[in-house]
Amino acid sequence: MAKQPMLKFVQIERDMPVKRDANVRNSDFDEIYAEFARAKAEEQSSRCSQCGVPYCQSHCPLHNNIPDWLHLTATGRLQEAYEVSQATNTFPEICGRICPQDRLCEGNCVIEQSGHGTVTIGSVEKYITDTAWENGWVLPANPAQERAESVGIIGAGPGGLAAADMLRRAGVQVTVYDRYDRAGGLLTYGIPGFKLEKDVVERRNKQLEAGGVTFKLNCNVGEDITFEEIRADHDAVIIATGVYKSRDLKGPGSGANGIVKAIDYLTASNRAANFGDSVPEFESGELNAKGKKVVVIGGGDTAMDCVRTAVRQGAESVKCLYRRDRTNMPGSQREVANAEEEGVQFEWLTAPQGFAGDDVTGVMVQRMRLGHPDATGRQAPEVIEGSDYVEDADLVIKALGFEPEDLPTLWGAPELSVTRWGTVKAEFETGATDLEGVYAVGDIVRGASLVVWAIRDGRDCATAILKRFDAKQTSAIAAE
Repeated sequence: MAKQPMLKFVQIERDMPVKRDANVRNSDFDEIYAEFARAKAEEQSSRCSQCGVPYCQSHCPLHNNIPDWLHLTATGRLQEAYEVSQATNTFPEICGRICPQDRLCEGNCVIEQSGHGTVTIGSVEKYITDTAWENGWVLPANPAQERAESVGIIGAGPGGLAAADMLRRAGVQVTVYDRYDRAGGLLTYGIPGFKLEKDVVERRNKQLEAGGVTFKLNCNVGEDITFEEIRADHDAVIIATGVYKSRDLKGPGSGANGIVKAIDYLTASNRAANFGDSVPEFESGELNAKGKKVVVIGGGDTAMDCVRTAVRQGAESVKCLYRRDRTNMPGSQREVANAEEEGVQFEWLTAPQGFAGDDVTGVMVQRMRLGHPDATGRQAPEVIEGSDYVEDADLVIKALGFEPEDLPTLWGAPELSVTRWGTVKAEFETGATDLEGVYAVGDIVRGASLVVWAIRDGRDCATAILKRFDAKQTSAIAAE
């Protein structure tokens, strides 16, 4: 009888790739986890129980066929494992690095529910795709036949790029327009290098370009080109701009120098640390935490990126204020643990009320307690009267989330329908808007969300556009 390669979760304990020591990693922007060796990847994959109802797969927004590629990895069939992974996910090496697996696939692993510790799905996903790159298995689009139709995509983030890849592989002519000088969106300028090294993003961008995707960068829609011009140039248009408008925090002193937005801070850091760009605001110290007492306001993944970046920039101290407790914070618990290891202090149940100093010297804080659950089921924070204090700070970073920009006004397109939240109205699954041939995907539809959801939206939208093109082609042939 052949040896059973799987279901070894009882004999083999869960193991993660080696994590670099906090005292070493907190001074650079390199990724913090080492790579699995082949034997370790096979061993950890073999822990999968191959359950009949794979909750890991159903709780993945892309419904990745996780049990199958774990089985293929455990049995040494890495190229096949990569092909299965790539079949549902345009960027598996990126998702393997930055997805909050503890809230998605790994958080729903059946063997974890039985007390044996989850399969390290994200680390295996990263390993098999990095191995695929090393072995030349990752190939640019090479469509069997070119199509006459063209699609313009506004936004070079994960949603737009996922759609571009699928459309180009089907032979569609694809042009991506983006306001920045490098493609990738938040993958390039928002997420720090210690979570996602930038050569990982750049090689995907180069692969798309090698496959025939045209990039028009430094191109701001509404200024350098109009929305109507893009519509006129293409058979379909996908809006994939993401959401970049930072939520603000009002209160006394909120206009003081030294209070900055998370997106500005992270973009400056990524440009300077990862690309070597000259960034005047970073060089002047305005967007640089070196030697400063830093306070970050917020409890999501962006806040975690900010606190951990500030540590690496050489801040004197780094504190994170969040109005709920640890259990109720929206950010990844894994990221919180990494931040604590690196020296970040969390002040739970604290809410800022204002700021001291024309050049900020502190944050005026009220302590909170958790009361009754709100409409989402989370306990609503309540103020503890008389608990006010001032948290010393000379750099305050607001990481309160993002909202959509007013695209109808910016683009001179009042006919583009938006919701009361300012997100673009689009059909579920297809991304179709009220405008003929115009689609929308990712955060500009959902609001600020996860990269994996943007990839899902981009792929679904590309499928819908291809069906539309095929239907038109069939109708044209029938009419002849």
